[in-house]
Amino acid sequence: MYPYARAAARLFGASRKSRLGFFDEITTHHRAWPTDTDIFGELNNGRILTLFEMGRWEMTMRMGLGRLVLREGFGFAVAGVSVRYRRRIPTWSRYHMKTRLLGWDERFMYVDQSMWRGDEACSQLLLRAAFMHKGKSVAPQVVTQKLGVDAQSPALPDWVANWIEADATRPWPPQS
Repeated sequence: MYPYARAAARLFGASRKSRLGFFDEITTHHRAWPTDTDIFGELNNGRILTLFEMGRWEMTMRMGLGRLVLREGFGFAVAGVSVRYRRRIPTWSRYHMKTRLLGWDERFMYVDQSMWRGDEACSQLLLRAAFMHKGKSVAPQVVTQKLGVDAQSPALPDWVANWIEADATRPWPPQS
Protein backbone atom coordinates (compact mmCIF):
# COMPACT_ATOMS: atom_id res chain seq x y z
CA MET A 1 0.00 0.00 0.00
CA TYR A 2 1.18 3.51 -0.80
CA PRO A 3 2.43 5.37 2.29
CA TYR A 4 -0.01 8.30 2.04
CA ALA A 5 0.42 9.46 5.64
CA ARG A 6 4.20 9.54 5.33
CA ALA A 7 3.96 11.39 2.00
CA ALA A 8 1.60 13.98 3.49
CA ALA A 9 3.90 14.48 6.48
CA ARG A 10 6.89 14.96 4.16
CA LEU A 11 5.06 17.51 2.03
CA PHE A 12 3.80 19.40 5.08
CA GLY A 13 7.27 19.38 6.62
CA ALA A 14 8.83 20.60 3.36
CA SER A 15 6.43 23.55 3.25
CA ARG A 16 7.80 24.71 6.61
CA LYS A 17 11.49 24.50 5.72
CA SER A 18 13.78 27.05 4.09
CA ARG A 19 13.83 27.54 0.33
CA LEU A 20 16.43 25.63 -1.67
CA GLY A 21 18.44 26.95 -4.57
CA PHE A 22 17.75 25.26 -7.88
CA PHE A 23 20.89 23.11 -7.79
CA ASP A 24 21.20 22.64 -4.02
CA GLU A 25 21.43 19.08 -2.76
CA ILE A 26 18.84 18.12 -0.16
CA THR A 27 19.40 15.45 2.50
CA THR A 28 16.39 13.80 4.13
CA HIS A 29 16.44 11.32 7.00
CA HIS A 30 14.38 8.13 7.14
CA ARG A 31 13.84 4.80 8.86
CA ALA A 32 13.05 1.47 7.16
CA TRP A 33 9.67 0.52 8.59
CA PRO A 34 8.39 -3.07 8.51
CA THR A 35 5.87 -2.04 5.83
CA ASP A 36 8.83 -0.97 3.64
CA THR A 37 10.67 -4.27 3.81
CA ASP A 38 10.34 -7.59 2.02
CA ILE A 39 10.42 -11.20 3.25
CA PHE A 40 14.19 -10.95 3.62
CA GLY A 41 13.87 -8.10 6.13
CA GLU A 42 15.37 -5.42 3.91
CA LEU A 43 14.05 -2.36 2.13
CA ASN A 44 12.00 -3.61 -0.82
CA ASN A 45 13.26 -2.53 -4.26
CA GLY A 46 9.82 -1.28 -5.27
CA ARG A 47 9.44 0.71 -2.07
CA ILE A 48 12.85 2.25 -2.67
CA LEU A 49 11.42 3.88 -5.81
CA THR A 50 8.50 5.25 -3.77
CA LEU A 51 10.83 6.61 -1.10
CA PHE A 52 13.00 8.25 -3.75
CA GLU A 53 9.80 9.85 -5.07
CA MET A 54 9.17 11.40 -1.66
CA GLY A 55 12.69 12.81 -1.68
CA ARG A 56 12.01 14.44 -5.05
CA TRP A 57 8.75 15.89 -3.76
CA GLU A 58 10.51 17.51 -0.84
CA MET A 59 13.18 18.93 -3.15
CA THR A 60 10.64 20.33 -5.61
CA MET A 61 8.52 21.84 -2.84
CA ARG A 62 11.51 23.53 -1.25
CA MET A 63 12.76 24.97 -4.55
CA GLY A 64 9.31 26.48 -5.26
CA LEU A 65 8.47 24.09 -8.06
CA GLY A 66 5.45 22.63 -6.24
CA ARG A 67 3.58 25.93 -6.21
CA LEU A 68 4.41 26.55 -9.85
CA VAL A 69 3.15 23.10 -10.86
CA LEU A 70 -0.15 23.73 -9.06
CA ARG A 71 -0.55 27.29 -10.38
CA GLU A 72 0.21 26.38 -14.02
CA GLY A 73 -1.57 23.02 -13.99
CA PHE A 74 1.61 21.15 -14.89
CA GLY A 75 2.10 17.45 -14.37
CA PHE A 76 5.39 15.74 -13.66
CA ALA A 77 5.94 12.48 -15.57
CA VAL A 78 8.79 10.06 -14.98
CA ALA A 79 10.18 9.24 -18.44
CA GLY A 80 13.01 6.91 -17.46
CA VAL A 81 14.96 5.64 -14.50
CA SER A 82 18.11 3.67 -13.81
CA VAL A 83 18.72 2.27 -10.33
CA ARG A 84 21.75 0.65 -8.74
CA TYR A 85 21.12 -1.48 -5.67
CA ARG A 86 24.37 -2.20 -3.82
CA ARG A 87 23.80 -2.53 -0.05
CA ARG A 88 20.88 -3.74 2.03
CA ILE A 89 18.90 -1.48 4.32
CA PRO A 90 17.44 -3.76 7.02
CA THR A 91 14.15 -3.21 8.83
CA TRP A 92 14.31 -0.46 11.47
CA SER A 93 17.56 0.93 10.04
CA ARG A 94 18.07 4.64 9.84
CA TYR A 95 19.30 5.95 6.52
CA HIS A 96 19.46 9.23 4.68
CA MET A 97 18.72 10.20 1.12
CA LYS A 98 20.48 12.78 -1.01
CA THR A 99 18.58 14.39 -3.88
CA ARG A 100 19.79 16.92 -6.43
CA LEU A 101 18.82 18.27 -9.80
CA LEU A 102 21.65 17.65 -12.26
CA GLY A 103 20.31 19.70 -15.15
CA TRP A 104 18.16 19.41 -18.24
CA ASP A 105 18.15 19.11 -21.99
CA GLU A 106 15.50 20.25 -24.49
CA ARG A 107 12.95 17.68 -23.24
CA PHE A 108 13.79 16.36 -19.78
CA MET A 109 15.13 17.22 -16.35
CA TYR A 110 17.62 14.83 -14.74
CA VAL A 111 17.75 14.06 -11.02
CA ASP A 112 20.34 12.11 -9.05
CA GLN A 113 19.34 10.44 -5.78
CA SER A 114 21.12 8.11 -3.41
CA MET A 115 20.42 6.31 -0.13
CA TRP A 116 23.11 6.01 2.54
CA ARG A 117 23.57 4.21 5.86
CA GLY A 118 26.18 6.30 7.59
CA ASP A 119 28.98 6.79 5.06
CA GLU A 120 28.05 3.74 3.00
CA ALA A 121 26.15 4.19 -0.29
CA CYS A 122 23.30 1.67 -0.57
CA SER A 123 21.50 2.62 -3.79
CA GLN A 124 21.50 5.30 -6.44
CA LEU A 125 18.83 6.45 -8.88
CA LEU A 126 19.12 8.49 -12.06
CA LEU A 127 15.76 9.82 -13.17
CA ARG A 128 14.59 11.57 -16.30
CA ALA A 129 11.33 13.49 -15.97
CA ALA A 130 9.16 15.66 -18.19
CA PHE A 131 6.76 18.41 -17.31
CA MET A 132 3.37 17.96 -18.90
CA HIS A 133 0.49 20.34 -19.59
CA LYS A 134 -2.77 19.21 -21.19
CA GLY A 135 -1.17 16.03 -22.47
CA LYS A 136 1.83 17.73 -24.06
CA SER A 137 5.40 18.03 -22.92
CA VAL A 138 6.63 21.40 -21.66
CA ALA A 139 10.27 22.30 -22.28
CA PRO A 140 12.31 22.53 -19.06
CA GLN A 141 13.45 26.02 -20.12
CA VAL A 142 9.82 27.22 -20.01
CA VAL A 143 9.46 25.83 -16.49
CA THR A 144 12.70 27.36 -15.22
CA GLN A 145 11.79 30.77 -16.69
CA LYS A 146 8.35 30.67 -15.04
CA LEU A 147 10.09 29.82 -11.79
CA GLY A 148 12.33 32.86 -12.19
CA VAL A 149 15.48 30.80 -12.59
CA ASP A 150 17.52 32.54 -15.23
CA ALA A 151 20.15 29.85 -15.47
CA GLN A 152 21.33 27.58 -18.19
CA SER A 153 21.56 23.92 -17.39
CA PRO A 154 25.01 22.90 -16.25
CA ALA A 155 26.65 20.35 -18.50
CA LEU A 156 25.30 16.93 -17.61
CA PRO A 157 27.95 14.55 -16.22
CA ASP A 158 29.40 12.08 -18.73
CA TRP A 159 27.71 9.12 -17.05
CA VAL A 160 24.31 10.82 -17.54
CA ALA A 161 25.04 11.75 -21.16
CA ASN A 162 26.15 8.15 -21.80
CA TRP A 163 22.89 6.84 -20.30
CA ILE A 164 20.84 9.20 -22.49
CA GLU A 165 22.75 8.07 -25.58
CA ALA A 166 22.44 4.37 -24.73
CA ASP A 167 18.73 4.67 -23.94
CA ALA A 168 18.12 6.31 -27.32
CA THR A 169 19.21 3.05 -29.00
CA ARG A 170 16.64 1.01 -27.09
CA PRO A 171 13.72 0.04 -29.34
CA TRP A 172 10.25 1.39 -28.67
CA PRO A 173 7.79 -0.16 -28.62
CA PRO A 174 9.57 -3.13 -27.06
CA GLN A 175 10.33 -5.95 -29.44
CA SER A 176 9.04 -9.38 -28.45
